[in-house]
Amino acid sequence: MTSRTRESLLFDAFATLADTLVAEYDVVELLQLLVETCQSALGVAEAGLLLANPNDELELVASTSESMELVEAIQLAAEQGPCIDSFHSGRTVSVPDLDADTTEGWEEFRAVVAEQGFHSVYTVPLRLRDQVLGTLNLFGRDRGPLTEHDTRAAKALADVATIGILHERSFRATNLLREQLQVALDSRVVIEQAKGVLAHTHSVTPEQAFELLRNHARDAQRRLADVAGQIVRREIIV
Repeated sequence: MTSRTRESLLFDAFATLADTLVAEYDVVELLQLLVETCQSALGVAEAGLLLANPNDELELVASTSESMELVEAIQLAAEQGPCIDSFHSGRTVSVPDLDADTTEGWEEFRAVVAEQGFHSVYTVPLRLRDQVLGTLNLFGRDRGPLTEHDTRAAKALADVATIGILHERSFRATNLLREQLQVALDSRVVIEQAKGVLAHTHSVTPEQAFELLRNHARDAQRRLADVAGQIVRREIIV
């Protein structure tokens, strides 16, 4: 990828994220854009985003592949791994070589990432001052740290996304903000169900099913979760 292409991707992503400060937006679509931009512009194999629910329990909200979803699911179930540590500490966690890592308590996590072909990870907390909303997680199939340029870009993307979430409808009370975040988590469940329906009916992969869903929502200018709900209820055929 040329530097010009990378700069263009990052510019478009920052412009879209900045729009969340002044306009209504689809939280799920916003966070999906974030992980896809990281994958395409930062030289990582896959990306995922974990968001805390009202009980401060992490849940997967956006990812770039089924492999990424499996790795995140194992971390959540085992309550171990760099993404979990980053959320609790509020600090960036960088592991350039997972094969050489010996962090105690990560044994199950390391076994799964090895099976999925990942050899490095970089995790950035979605944090504003003392408040941590979740983590942005970048996995590589090559060993080695992110470049300084990619590290700064990843943190900037995470920071802008965090501000966008916290300032969405900032005139409302804090409890309504938490409800908005819960809506994003609930929407993800419906979207996963719709992906399953489309994958079965069209004989495609989950990733291709998601593209069918998102393209239909964009063409209809409707929210992903609303279209997904109709698909699950068999009210529309995509």
